[in-house]
Formats: sequence, C-alpha cells, structure tokens
Amino acid sequence: MTAPTDRSQRWSRLLGLLAESGRLTVEEASARLGVSAATVRRDFTALADQQLATRTHGGIVATAVAYDLPARYRGGADDAKRRVAEHVAALVDPAEVVALNGGTTTTAVARAIASRTDLPTSADHELTIVTNALNIAAELVLRPHLRTICLGGMARRESYELHGPLAALALAELRLDTVILGVGAISAEGGAQCRHLDEAGINAEMVRRARRVIAVATADKLDHTALARICPIESIDILVIDRDAAPAALTPIRDAGVEVRLV
Repeated sequence: MTAPTDRSQRWSRLLGLLAESGRLTVEEASARLGVSAATVRRDFTALADQQLATRTHGGIVATAVAYDLPARYRGGADDAKRRVAEHVAALVDPAEVVALNGGTTTTAVARAIASRTDLPTSADHELTIVTNALNIAAELVLRPHLRTICLGGMARRESYELHGPLAALALAELRLDTVILGVGAISAEGGAQCRHLDEAGINAEMVRRARRVIAVATADKLDHTALARICPIESIDILVIDRDAAPAALTPIRDAGVEVRLV
C-alpha cells in the first residue's frame, strides 16, 4: 500500500506539472514521476474527486481556478527564471512563514516551493505562504501540504496583485520570516523598484515586516528604473539573479552588503 506521505508528495508534483502545461496524460505523468500507470490513474481520479483537476479520457486538465490566467502566468518559466526559482525554493525553511508578491518570477518560485518533496505533510507543521497575488494563492491553495494566506484588498488586473488599506491591515497582523520579492528593476542606487505606487506600498510593508528579504530577478532588471521604489538596496539580504547579469552592475550591490547569488 502506498504511504499517505508519498501520495501527498505525488499529488503536489502532479499539480505543479499541471499548472505548467494545463493538461497531463497518464503516460506523461507516469514517466515524470517514475510510478506505474495504475498509480497515476488512481491519483488522477482522487484529484478529480477533490475538484483539484478535471478527469478526461487518458488524463486530466487543470481546473479553472488553477488555469484561467494570462499566458505569462500559466506557462512554465523560461530557463533563467526556472534556475532562480529552484535556487530560491531550496532556501526556504519548511517551518517558515514566507511572503511572496506578484509577478512571473515569484510565480515560478511559488511553484518550485510547492514541488519540493521534503515539505512536512502534517497539518501541525505546514509551510505557511502569505501572498497578495491572486494567481499564486489560487495555485497554492490546491496543495494539501501548504497553508496559504491571501491578503485582502483591491486587485490590479495587470498583475493579479492585491493592494490598498485592507491588504495593509492584514499585513499588520502577520509575522513574516522571509519575503521573496519580485522586482521590476533593481540597482544599488535605486534599490528594489516596481511600476505601480500602490503595489510598492504593500511590497514595502512586506519588506519591513520580514526577518529576511530575498530579491529575485533576471539580468534584464539590472540598472533599469521603474516608477516606484519598494525599498533601498540595504534592506535586501540576498539577491538571486541569473548568470547573464552584468558584473559591473552587481559590484555596487555587493558593496552595499547584499549577498548576490548567480544561478
């Protein structure tokens, strides 16, 4: 008989694969997970019974809550974002309260965290995710081994991020261990930046309330500018960025005390 822990981990991986592609066949899932087709069919049926997916002939498709998103959030991350996401996911302690803001890179990180096979499955030891991004919350709430807290507020349709006084009030009641911060631009002089003032306010509050700040970015975000500053560069503990980042742009960030990890 399959142990419940093994089953929970398989379901997490299946949901992660489903979030990337929108549909899975028995053969694809069997090959990716290294289990028998019979096991996959039972898992598919169980996921459908819990309304986490829709059963089809020979496979499953994602439910609307997990898949009714713009293509930039539905699809898998490009190689640079995938490397960043996998590296950051490995930095998360399962006992932490982790906050993520919105964006394609943080969405990739959320999926990488949810796909970890070493996370506790007990309800008393769940990893807690706090987010103001509706798409991230919609995906993670399907994971049985995660506790997901979605901040309230007004939704911005371009980014799926919630902002405003309700989000700020919710954050004021929470303790955050780590914030994983997606940025629109980052530099030693300008700090972490984004395009919208209202989102910057909530992101800044996440930074203020966190014990550790991990900024995630791809090389194209270096030395660009965006409208609103989230926080000064000194507020960031770790920057995880892909290896195409220009060394000259990283030097002053390191000089400001930020640990830079190239992946």
